[in-house]
Amino acid sequence: MHVVVIGAGVVGVTTAYALQQRGHRVTVLERLEAAGLETSFGNAGQRSYGVVYPWADADMVRYALPWLIKQDGPLKMHWPPSLAAMRFLLATLKYAYAPGAYGLNKRAMLRLGTHSKACFERLDKELGLKFDGDTAGLIQLASTPAELRAYQQLSGLLKEMGVAHSLLTPAQVREYEPGMTGGGPLYGGIRFDTDATGDCHLFTRALTRACEQAGVVFRYHCEVTGLDGNSQRLDAVRFTNAHGQTERLEADAFVLSAGCWSAELASALGLRLPIYPVKGYSLTVPLQDPELAPRSTVHDDYYKVVSTRLGNRLRATGFVELADFRRDIPKARLATIAKSVAARFPGCADLTQASAWTGFRPMTPDGPAILGRGLQENLYLNTGHGTFGWTLSAGSADLIAQVIDGEEPALPLDAFRPSRFQE
Repeated sequence: MHVVVIGAGVVGVTTAYALQQRGHRVTVLERLEAAGLETSFGNAGQRSYGVVYPWADADMVRYALPWLIKQDGPLKMHWPPSLAAMRFLLATLKYAYAPGAYGLNKRAMLRLGTHSKACFERLDKELGLKFDGDTAGLIQLASTPAELRAYQQLSGLLKEMGVAHSLLTPAQVREYEPGMTGGGPLYGGIRFDTDATGDCHLFTRALTRACEQAGVVFRYHCEVTGLDGNSQRLDAVRFTNAHGQTERLEADAFVLSAGCWSAELASALGLRLPIYPVKGYSLTVPLQDPELAPRSTVHDDYYKVVSTRLGNRLRATGFVELADFRRDIPKARLATIAKSVAARFPGCADLTQASAWTGFRPMTPDGPAILGRGLQENLYLNTGHGTFGWTLSAGSADLIAQVIDGEEPALPLDAFRPSRFQE
């Protein structure tokens, strides 16, 4: 069967690999000049299987307004907000206060995270890709007693879900991360023992090369303009190629994995996907003193900044900003990220030499990704993973390949079904 995958970010490329491994002929269409150049390019560099959760959380809402007005607050909004931003916020509020929704969605996302971990381990064993990766775990700091109590409560759910983790004292945090010599409040933390790190962009490019060697066709500078067919079945995808010419490519099945750009394509097919481009920022810098740098990934709960070791580099990421597709990079955002690194890991890098990046996470208002069949019998969706695209990509690819082949998926997909937004 010939399958067209729309989008060559980490989700689209892992989908292409999963389908090729099942014997399908696969073509990937990407609007940019190479794979992994959007959200996959400068993200936090973590595969945080045990940390996945919905943002639609009543407790999170309580902090939202203070964060908006705090200078270093992790939540920002372009003013005046667009209609799209307001719709996303209101929908998120609805799900945050829907009885039982947070718990059900979190459990579903953790199950997918566990499945994705197993899929990544298999993929890593098969291909041995090089992407500055490691499996040294992930630590979330607790800078207040309340945060530590929240981790202690979370531990019960994690044990129930079989997620490997351990609660840490301040001394144990510094034992795992001896470079964390800076000041700042620290009451302990929680460590996810088997979570992984790496450069998602390098991973995506390496997996793309493996796919190409196996026969997957990648076509770049291809802007998809629509899909032809009827309400029951699609026949072909239309796109503008690198020469500005319009082409039409027929296939047996189509997978939409275009991140924040999925919603517009799906809308033309009668499917409403409330995916919003939540903006984030990162700094990437060569290490000045590796002994003073993070060994793995550290979440600083005070600044809401994630610092990750990528070989001989440091990647620091932060902010949740509702600004539609604006690509500007305010200096104040970068200053806050740099402040977190300097506070926790002083002397590890010359942050004035860091490369800045901004990108858009394809967020759904309730949390889970959109995974399953569309309105047409041969349209499939694997998109809307938010901040957890790399983490969940291998598991999502495996599940959507099972659905395409008419198999019962290894996990129930009720929480991820595209039709939940039509109800």
